[in-house]
Amino acid sequence: MSTPHTKRFCQIIKLKPGAEETYKELHADAWPGVLAAIARAHIVDYSIHHYAPLRLLIAHFKYTGTNYEGDMRALAQDPETQRWWSLTDGLQESLVEGAKGSGGDVPWWLDLEEVFRFEG
Repeated sequence: MSTPHTKRFCQIIKLKPGAEETYKELHADAWPGVLAAIARAHIVDYSIHHYAPLRLLIAHFKYTGTNYEGDMRALAQDPETQRWWSLTDGLQESLVEGAKGSGGDVPWWLDLEEVFRFEG
């Protein structure tokens, strides 16, 4: 069995024009079942920021498990998470070529390369 380690992720996606209020309202009252599924997938310290001039959503989270791909597959198979994504995906425009929606074969959110870290 592998030892858990923390890996940080930063991802971006665009909001569709006019979707800002609906997106913020959904996340102001995030569903407990979705939050539980995120926790079961070993995701912690998860935040989403909004940069309105470019309609960008910027997500940052830490993964603390040992099988990221397996945990992401399990998350994508969670029925409550699938219902959540059916609402949120319609408010977003993926920046990943060929992406069709959350949980698909092609990532919906674009992973960003980390170019600097200071852990002082």
